[in-house]
Amino acid sequence: MSARTIAWPRLGLGCASLGAPDLCDRDAERVIDAAIDRGIRFFDVAPLYGGGLAEERLGRALARLRRPEYVLCTKTGVTRARATTAMPPGATRRREFDVWDYSAAATRASVMRSLERLRTDRLDVVHLHDVEDHLDRCLDGHRELVRLRAEGVVGSIGIGSNLPGPVATLIDKAPFDAFLLAGCYTLLDRSGRALIEDAHSRGLRVVAGGVFNSGVLAAWPQGAPTYAYVPAPPSVVERTHRIAVLCERHRVPIGAAALQFVLAQPAIATVLIGPRTVAELDANLAAARVEIPEALWVDLGHDAIAATAP
Repeated sequence: MSARTIAWPRLGLGCASLGAPDLCDRDAERVIDAAIDRGIRFFDVAPLYGGGLAEERLGRALARLRRPEYVLCTKTGVTRARATTAMPPGATRRREFDVWDYSAAATRASVMRSLERLRTDRLDVVHLHDVEDHLDRCLDGHRELVRLRAEGVVGSIGIGSNLPGPVATLIDKAPFDAFLLAGCYTLLDRSGRALIEDAHSRGLRVVAGGVFNSGVLAAWPQGAPTYAYVPAPPSVVERTHRIAVLCERHRVPIGAAALQFVLAQPAIATVLIGPRTVAELDANLAAARVEIPEALWVDLGHDAIAATAP
């Protein structure tokens, strides 16, 4: 059954942080178990996350569910050595040792490894991952995913990116079913809005990740806020402070406003949360239930906090 025929849950679990090598298997799987217990039935992962650790951990935890009960998404095109991070020992810059390969052979091999790690015989969605600098080469991977879809191994074909431009280019070049856009539709960065709305009008399913922009929007104040996985620049700190002031005026936690801002976009099918602990999972789920007065959205809109990325 294609993932396009399955009702996608509004909230999903993003498993990037659950592939961290400094997180033990038991603690990572405890988060997934808790997510299942609380009703989460959409799971997003990738070979990149811990070089396969996140897929292995997710596969073990999902064994308690029947396969038709959940939507499973992974990715292909880029990975790293097993049990390493974006800054492994010896690296002088982030992602220095990551390996990109969108060839047909590498795509098929990646999908087969994911099936094994995830303990399943099919994947509802496979995204071409981090395509930004590989727009032509990744089309080889797309053609192989089409063949895998014909074989019943892959349900839907998507794109995973942190930038709207590459996604817009690719959906004009080849037929896609979905995409995952991270950090580009948030209270701080609305650069992905036009793409999301256009894709929705074409019938593509949109998954939104990075709703807290890698941490800066999760809570306020913070001692060392991060934005896009690096220390937040002064302009982002200042804008986040302005958002926090408005949220405080309406007695709404900034994290609740950040999450519900994305949930309120009807063109987005599923919104990912990415907790590292059960406490963070429960905080995210509580944030989704906070009652937010319409006046806050009006104030945030009038304040023109963010029209595009910083």
